[in-house]
Order: sequence, then structure tokens, then C-alpha cells
Amino acid sequence: MPSKKERVELTGSMRKELPGGRRVGPADPTARIQVTLFLRRGDGAAFPLAAELGSRSVRNRRYLSREEFAQRHGARPADLAAVRSFAAQYGLQVSSESAARRTVILSGTVQAFSNAFGTELDRWEHPSGTFRCRTGTLTIPAELNGIILGVLGLDNRPQAKAHFRVRKKLSAQAGAVSYSPVQVAAAYDFPSGVNGSGQCIGIVELGGGYNTQDLQTFFSGLGIPVPSVTAVSVDGATNSPTGDSNGPDGEVELDIEVAGAIASGAQLAMYFAPNTDAGFLDAVTTAIHDTNLKPSIISISWGGPESSWTQQAMDSLNSACEDGATMGITIFVASGDDGSSDGVSSGTPTVDFPASSSYVTGCGGTKLQLSGDAITSEQVWNDLSANEGATGGGVSETFALPSFQSRADVPKAPNGFAGRGVPDVAGDADPETGYNVVVDGQSLVIGGTSAVAPLWAGLIALINQSVGKNVGYINPLMYTASAESALHDITVGNNGAYSAGPGWDPCTGLGTPDGDELLTALQSEGG
Repeated sequence: MPSKKERVELTGSMRKELPGGRRVGPADPTARIQVTLFLRRGDGAAFPLAAELGSRSVRNRRYLSREEFAQRHGARPADLAAVRSFAAQYGLQVSSESAARRTVILSGTVQAFSNAFGTELDRWEHPSGTFRCRTGTLTIPAELNGIILGVLGLDNRPQAKAHFRVRKKLSAQAGAVSYSPVQVAAAYDFPSGVNGSGQCIGIVELGGGYNTQDLQTFFSGLGIPVPSVTAVSVDGATNSPTGDSNGPDGEVELDIEVAGAIASGAQLAMYFAPNTDAGFLDAVTTAIHDTNLKPSIISISWGGPESSWTQQAMDSLNSACEDGATMGITIFVASGDDGSSDGVSSGTPTVDFPASSSYVTGCGGTKLQLSGDAITSEQVWNDLSANEGATGGGVSETFALPSFQSRADVPKAPNGFAGRGVPDVAGDADPETGYNVVVDGQSLVIGGTSAVAPLWAGLIALINQSVGKNVGYINPLMYTASAESALHDITVGNNGAYSAGPGWDPCTGLGTPDGDELLTALQSEGG
């Protein structure tokens, strides 16, 4: 054991008990585990994103390359050395480190990690499985205070869930319809004559997998070439289909089939990671800093209520997304499928994270009715009365109101906080007007805000190709008169606590896209 030195509490590390679970004993002290440490930027401070990007039109933006970011803002060599020294003192090994990602991944025994971070790791049983959990706060040596921003992975409870809904055949309402992603894209007037060539869409997955035969069946049915799909392993997770179409395979194949049908010429990079706070962060940072596949767009259809996260985990992931914004990466995140409560047992309005990060574009859901390619009606997706979900949306109690939403009339959060409004945009998500997909050999109809993130990711791949450069961090651009006029404002419906209305609202944000109009708006000098 190292000599006792002054220790301090790691800011934001408070972890609550696992809801619905019970402690059954201590974790095996000799079991070997892996933990991710997230470090400060090399410049020591946040850079002025709003000043650098927010007010600039697409044509006048200059993004950092991944190499430039690593050099300017990656973790400092001295910080990495200090963490290595700390690890050695406690008998922990460095499995990997990345200055660009600002991460050091350590491995060692449960007991060694307990000693290193001043915590007890216990075994908890839950209806969904048995997990290693901790409660309370963590401590670190005082000399590492401000260097280590997050310690993730000590606790391996599931951090997020996929936001998709398989239509139940017996529950299909009168008038239920379904569409191919191509039909939805046509209804939203996505740009024609482009296919996303030259773009890479990174897709984060926290479980499940895809089958090549399913993709061949789906795309051949549409007369579209199967897009290039690459599986990237993060923290040991792999493309692992479960054979359960109602499980995570539904999420994975929905993402591929929606994004690939819209942008068939784009490379799809699937980042598979464990469903833990560490796995989620590592998947996102791996995608953002991938110098091989170089995603220009990232689609995330997983998340959980803000209250289910530690503050350090949210801050780390939010900071990583901010890094991505400086490199011209557009990140879309589903806003959730449980209405304004986001599924919390109290029913109190809350929002889903990471959709509530200001550096991602939150995606809400609608019920879309078409006649041919023409929209006949569109309203907020809300099937709560049938226990079939509704679009997530509301106001963050964690992240402050961003400057780009200063004129959006975002209400205060339930606790009175002036928070970031969710979502920013929307798209078809109701399973009763869902997407025809193929999962585990079955033809299914799937909805949920999970479908909206890859829908928008595909659109931006087309727009990037058309513009000839990445539009990148689009939130400040979307809240402008020209971009708002390129969106269908959804004014009918509610998601529980919030109702739609003219302009931005906490159900469908600014609305659903008119792709050609949005392309014109983003090409314009005024952004």
C-alpha cells in the first residue's frame, strides 16, 4: 500500500443505489476489472466554442483536424505520467492510454481499485442480472485533483437503454401504416442526386449485433446496394447478434438500415461497447478520435434519465462531445421513448442524457401520415395511453440554457433551473407509422426516437456531400430564421407534461426537416 497522502473527493462522483436491486454481498476482491479515467484537456480550459463556431456560417467555419486537436487539446504528457505513477502505487496496470481521447484505461483487482479510489464494490442482484455496484463518492490523491475528471467502470450496472419500439401486431391501431426509410426521406424532401459518398457515419451500440444476411435481404428489397459496414470493437465488445429481434439487435439493425437506406454511399462504422458508463464514454471517444474511419457524423440511440447518471459521467461525455464539435462532427442523439417522465418511477418530468448535452442534436419523435410522398398530417408521437411510449423531451436540470436557445422560450425545469431544452429536431418515430426493417430474419415495423437519430445522420451525410464540407456542430445554425423556415413546425400533441406549439417546444423541438430547404439554409452565408 502506498503511504497515506492527502485525498480529496472526486467532484461529481456520487453514485446512488441501483434502483430495484439489492445488495447480496461484497464483490470478489480478486476479480480483475477495467476502469476508464477521463482527464482534463491539454489547454487546461474549455475553448470558446460559441465564439469559434456558433456565429459562423458553414462556409466560414474552420474545424480542427483530429491530429490538430490531439496536439492542442489532448491530455498533457505530465498528466498522463502522473496517472501512470498513481496506478503503479496501487498495483494497477495501464491497459491503454490516449492523449487525444484524454483517457487512461487501467486494469487490476477489485481490491486494488477499492483502495485506489476509496470505495467499496459490492455485488447487487437486479431483475435484469447481477452487477458490481458502488454507492457514495470516490476519492483521489489531492495532486490529481483537476487532472482526473472522471473515473468510470468501477460500477458495471447497465447505464443506458435503446430507444426503439417494435410494433406489436396485436396492438396495431386502426389506420396504422408503415414506411421504408426511403419513403420517409422522400416525404421530408431529402436532397436527391447524392448518396453520402465520402462520408462516414459512426453509430454507437451498447449491445446486440447485425447479420449480413439481414442487410442483404433488406437492401435488396429496396433495390439499394448494401452499404459498407465496419464493426469496431470497444473495450472488448463485438458485433454479437443475440437472435432476439426485440432485444438490442433491433436497435443495431434499425440504425444500419435507416442510415444506410438514406445514405447508401456512406461508410457505416459500428462502435460496439459494453453497456456501462465507461463503455458509453469509450465508444463515443473512440468514434470521435478514429483517425482511420474518420466519422463526420455520429448517431446515438441509447441513453437514460439524467438522474441515472453520475455527474462526472455526464460531464465527461458532454466534454467529449464538445471535443467532437471542434472537429466538425455532427452528433445526433435520441431523446427517449417514455414521454416527459423519461420512464422515472416518480413521473416527474425529466430528460434523457446524452440528448441533453448542448453539443449534440437531440432528436424527438412524431406520428407521420402520408399520401404518396406528401405529408397529410404530423403531430407529436404519444401512445402513452396504450402503454406504447411517447417522444422524450423537456428541460435539463444539469446543463444550463445554451446561448443558441436564448430566444427559444424554453421553460424552466421542474426544479426552477434555467436548463437546456430537449429535443432540437424531430422525425417520424411512432411505431404506428413506423419503419419496415429486417431484424434476425424477420420483417418488422419499428419506431421510437432511435429511428430519428440515424434518419438525421443520413440527411446530414447527404448535405455534407452536397456542400463539399462538414456542416459540423449544427445547433447554433438550426436556431436561426433561415434554418427554422426549413423545418416543419409541429404544433399538435403532447408528450405528457409538455404540449407542442408554434416555434420550439419540448416535444419535437424546432420540428421535422425539409431536406432541400435545410441544405439551402446551411449553404447560405447567414447559416
